[in-house]
Amino acid sequence: MASRRPLPWQILRASPIRTWASNGTYRPLIRTLATQSPKDFPPAASNTPSTPPADWEENPNYDISKFSELPHSNFGVNQHIIINDEFKEALRQILWQFRAPIRYAFAYGSGVFPQSKPSTTPSSATSIHEKAPLAVEKAQGGNPKMIDFIFGVSHTEHWHSLNLNQHRNHYSALGSLGSGAVSAVQDKWGAGVYFNPYVTVNGTLIKYGVVHLDTLCTDLSEWSTLYLAGRLHKPVKILRDDPRVRLSNQVNLLSALRTALLLLPPSFTEQELYGTIASISYMGDPRMVLPTEDPSKVANIVGNNLPHFRRLYAPLIDNLPNVQFNDSRCSDPDWVSDASANVRLTQDMDPVRRGNMVRRLPKSFRSKLYFQFQKKFQIPQLEFNKMLEAASDEDATRINRREGGGFERRIANGPAEDLRNEVRGVIKRTIGWPSTSQSLKSFLTAGVSRSWRYMGEKMANYQKGKRKAAEEKVAKKQKEQDEKQKEQEKKDE
Repeated sequence: MASRRPLPWQILRASPIRTWASNGTYRPLIRTLATQSPKDFPPAASNTPSTPPADWEENPNYDISKFSELPHSNFGVNQHIIINDEFKEALRQILWQFRAPIRYAFAYGSGVFPQSKPSTTPSSATSIHEKAPLAVEKAQGGNPKMIDFIFGVSHTEHWHSLNLNQHRNHYSALGSLGSGAVSAVQDKWGAGVYFNPYVTVNGTLIKYGVVHLDTLCTDLSEWSTLYLAGRLHKPVKILRDDPRVRLSNQVNLLSALRTALLLLPPSFTEQELYGTIASISYMGDPRMVLPTEDPSKVANIVGNNLPHFRRLYAPLIDNLPNVQFNDSRCSDPDWVSDASANVRLTQDMDPVRRGNMVRRLPKSFRSKLYFQFQKKFQIPQLEFNKMLEAASDEDATRINRREGGGFERRIANGPAEDLRNEVRGVIKRTIGWPSTSQSLKSFLTAGVSRSWRYMGEKMANYQKGKRKAAEEKVAKKQKEQDEKQKEQEKKDE
């Protein structure tokens, strides 16, 4: 591959006093911290290194409780997407209305990160929210949306007990059975998340999901269901941070990047990369098969949030040995702030390096992929078990050095489309049942009326997206016809 061109975010490793600005450029870290709550970037201990150890990913210690125990002082700074300060504070004020302890929290979805251009009619904002703060109305413009949250908690039954006492009206009839029943439904059904939708807090219409921190970290590091890991593949606004979740999510983001690379050709654009990453969580999701999601959802997410995706993934791309930005526009130091720049990247298709990527896929996900190739290669079960045992270098809290062996190289050395098909199939199987059962569970947790309201809004979004796609198709066809006509007129002159 061509020699690497120094990139702006490399400054972060060389000098910990700079970080990404909201538009993708770099600015002094001191100024960034001035606009962030101390909980965004908790102070690291003086003995915490400012640059990452070369092998941090080989042995990520998930059994941590302090930010000073992270691999380095700037670790995971890419996860903190910067939004308008007043809007961020309004979101934080919503968290303060819950007396039950929330260890980790993020806001996500179109209510925080718009998937379309803002409308020019902000007066309609009151039709959704009861009496939202001005910052929320300004951030959402003329397209008011329910704001989605995920709360990570340490003890689900205790949390629901406290929350039922304070916010009984947030729960369906299931809440009448007590916190034991609520937490049992949460932990044993679906993906381990309990949602309360269409509740008003601080005058703002919100939906919040409650998850045990262990469930969250396991999904992030192993991709057991991809239900929450997939949400965190896309830009979210972290409002309360936790060191163990930050570490697990950095592994999750790297896993998403590697999976996307396995699905992509040798050369591709930023939008193709981020679109592939964003689409992972929708493969196998029953809502994408039913008429309940905008068919252009992924394109809208990426197209309207490219600088946020760049903040999440560009520093990770720079640290992987087999992929790089390869575009003349990258020689311009200001290209990172250009939301319209859709630069090209290239990846090394060498089987050894791709085999290493396969070996570094999340544990649960990788096991399913191995099983598919065992069947494909017709490897006897006894021989396959020995291979798995030899490759089993992981336990619950520590991962040792992982490099692809003969089996992984054989997987990577086959036709690229075969690997893509198998990876897509495993993604669909990983997501399918947890997502389906989580959707069915919503009739219990949200109640029938709120569930039907949610489905109705999703179906309306589907119809709206379908109409928009049809209009764009007609406009594109008309544009092509106009261009052909102009060319013909030039020839006739």
